[in-house]
Amino acid sequence: MAMETGLIFHPYMRPGRTARQTFDWGVQSSIAADKAGFTSMMISEHASQIWENIPNPELIMAAAALQTKTIKFAPMAHLLPHQHPTKLAMTIGWLSQILEGRYFLGIGAGAYPAASYMHGIRGDDINSKHLNDMVRESLSIMEKIWKREPFFYEGKYWDAGFPEEEVALTEEDEQHKLADFSPWGGFPEVAVTGFSMESPSMRLAGEKNFKPVSIYSGLDALKRHWEIYSEANIKAGFTPDRQRHAVSHTIFVGDTDAEAKKEVMEGPIGYCFNKYLIPIWRRFGMMDGFAKDHGIDPLAADLEFLVDRVFIVGSPDTVVEKTNELFSKCGGWGTLQIESHDYYDDPSPWFHSLELAAKEVAPRITLPGEPVASKETVAA
Repeated sequence: MAMETGLIFHPYMRPGRTARQTFDWGVQSSIAADKAGFTSMMISEHASQIWENIPNPELIMAAAALQTKTIKFAPMAHLLPHQHPTKLAMTIGWLSQILEGRYFLGIGAGAYPAASYMHGIRGDDINSKHLNDMVRESLSIMEKIWKREPFFYEGKYWDAGFPEEEVALTEEDEQHKLADFSPWGGFPEVAVTGFSMESPSMRLAGEKNFKPVSIYSGLDALKRHWEIYSEANIKAGFTPDRQRHAVSHTIFVGDTDAEAKKEVMEGPIGYCFNKYLIPIWRRFGMMDGFAKDHGIDPLAADLEFLVDRVFIVGSPDTVVEKTNELFSKCGGWGTLQIESHDYYDDPSPWFHSLELAAKEVAPRITLPGEPVASKETVAA
């Protein structure tokens, strides 16, 4: 089985980009990823941050679906505390039907306090336990809606229900039956993202047998994510499968190591990290895991450190080597989920990187439990 390649579109569009430019870049990226052979594209939902400005990922997904053939799409993630579960269940079900199998659902609790505040959640309620309790209640309501069985639920956070449908006795009665917004195939595959060391999202994913998606924040956190997921998965009666695990990481593939490093340091990825991500990571301690892995002070971790020691950057051979080395330290995973960046002005380096990742890197990654794949074996 070959490693799958996925794109995660946050989309890290620099301030000043218009909504139309962000939308266009999302659709362009989906077309390029589909042509390159990517398995999936996840599109973030962010309502507050100027750098990550997509409040409605389903709009990009619907437009992109018309211009792609095989790639699957997911919101990554719909933030369940921010939306009424009935409305969201209908949106998910309808879009799933439109995509006819090329859809899976990503869910999350929300990472930005400002976005929670905008949705009426403030003060002490902006904490992971409260938000994850909201996630669980929302998910249980959506599951009930999709079953289309009569209920009325008065919950801690939301009230919702599904009316009892009268038996159709005449042709006229048939014209007034309730619309079916259950997802394509009955129930969508669900994916959950985790970032923090003791991620409650990974525990939820294990309990429910959802697909775990780790946002890479260092080797220890990545190992801990799998431990949390596996423990919960086994306790719930399932068998953990590392090939279901996706890891989101900063990856760039060029023709040579020097070209790849220069592009990342001087191009849109470097701009984003210097202007936006590195200051945030330092402020909130998100650089600590990377610094610990390499024995340095987090304040000394700059862009070049990240490019050389943390990101997976280089020629196809180098990216294969770095990925397999990381796999040997943590046990590996099944989907290389590449973080997208703002190459709107000149897409060619980025699209070339995606092509190399899917066609020259992924087939040579040694998946958990499989023999090492050589360059010659892949070429044959």
